Amino acid sequence: MSVNIDGMFLVAQAVGAQMIAQGSGGSIIQTSSIYGVLASDKRIYEGSFYMGRQINNPAVYSTSKAAVCGFTRWLAAYWADHGIRVNTLTPAGVESGQNEEFIRRYSARVPMGRMARADEMVGALIFLASDASSYVTGQNIIVDGGLSAW
Repeated sequence: MSVNIDGMFLVAQAVGAQMIAQGSGGSIIQTSSIYGVLASDKRIYEGSFYMGRQINNPAVYSTSKAAVCGFTRWLAAYWADHGIRVNTLTPAGVESGQNEEFIRRYSARVPMGRMARADEMVGALIFLASDASSYVTGQNIIVDGGLSAW
C-alpha cells in the first residue's frame, strides 16, 4: 500500500503543486492494473512462476490498484479548474518473464488470445499526454486485449 498509494499520492502532490505554480495546466497519468478493476482468476496462477518465483495476486495488490482509480477521479475533479487533467492507464497482463504455464493460462482468458507487449501501452500514454485528450479527465483507459469485455 505504501508504494502503490502513498507513493502515488506524494508524486501527484508534488507534480500538481508545480503545475499550479506554473499556471500552465497539464496531464498527470497514473498507472493501475486490470486487477484494480477485475478480480483475478486464481486458476491462472497454478504452476505459474515469474523469474523463477511462484506468483499470485494478493488482496493488497488489487485493493491498492483499485484505490488508484478512485484517487484519479478525485484529483481530476479537484484540479480541473487549474487545467490539470488526471487519468489512469490500466494495463492487463504484460508479458515480461512469466513462465510458459502462466502465459498459456492467462492468454486463454483474453479474447485476443495473448498477453500484451510493453510497447502496446505507448499509444494510450501518448493519447493521454497529448492535446488529443484535452477534454479527457478522470478516466481509466484499460488496455487489456478484451479481457474486461467478458
